[in-house]
Amino acid sequence: MMRLLASTVAAQCGLAIRITKTTSALSFCVQSPVASAVRLRSMCSSAPGAKEGRLQVGASTVHFVEAGDGNRGVILLPGALGTAWTDFKPQIEGLPALLPHHRVIAWDPPGYGKSRPPDKEFTVDFYERDAAAAGELMQKLGFQRYSVVGWSDGGITGLVLAAKQPEKVEKLVVWGSNSYISDTEANIYEGIRDVSKWSARMREPMEQVYGVDHFPKLWSAWVDGLLRIHHERKGDICSGSLKHIKAPTLVVHGAKDPMIIPDHVPYLLNNIKNTDLHVFPDGKHNIHLRYANEFNAIVAKFLLE
Repeated sequence: MMRLLASTVAAQCGLAIRITKTTSALSFCVQSPVASAVRLRSMCSSAPGAKEGRLQVGASTVHFVEAGDGNRGVILLPGALGTAWTDFKPQIEGLPALLPHHRVIAWDPPGYGKSRPPDKEFTVDFYERDAAAAGELMQKLGFQRYSVVGWSDGGITGLVLAAKQPEKVEKLVVWGSNSYISDTEANIYEGIRDVSKWSARMREPMEQVYGVDHFPKLWSAWVDGLLRIHHERKGDICSGSLKHIKAPTLVVHGAKDPMIIPDHVPYLLNNIKNTDLHVFPDGKHNIHLRYANEFNAIVAKFLLE
């Protein structure tokens, strides 16, 4: 177990807040919707043995990718508006070899990517709704217990899931995630609302998923959702629930991450009972993409301990 003072991590993470968004290259296949039951098929991607499927979860038809043949489970939870392939291609391709006893599941959360229509509604409880859906998906795939690996918004979903269903989550890995929204971050979210101000490199991958005209609307709705949490819940996403997490938790952090204030790392470490920390000194928000091989090895080692 590791506990770090806020000043220590702040020294590691000290930075001026900037606005960036990075996403990996896209790889998509066309598949018709299925109202219920899973249909799996080989991927038209470079991930050997990976399969796509759809499964009815609550009122949503959820798209997911599955790789590996083990009897243990791990689910990868993407960031805001992210999908299995935009956010986790290196993990879908690399983790199965490192985790031969696991099946790696990556999903498009309800309302994102191929888990549409409909688009997501960003209510004040949308993280809780995503967490419940992720848990139901894993149960329907046959996992009574499983590990959770979540990035950014997906890390928040993972924190909520581990707190709400502690008996289900074996281990938890999060990075680029926060359990509350500060006033500073509320201003950041408002500042990145207008996607026309983003560089083409940052904007175009999401435009490929959602369309040039629709992506700005969905992104603005996400901003509104977070500002609603900031206003109606005084910024509390799940900070009050962290004490209920029982799973051993690994917080991975890019010391130059511009998307979260440095205070979040020590807050998670000091409010989750069994935590450890791994810092990428030059890492930013997308450490799992920028340092994919090292990141995969760190996650695999933690899950196998």
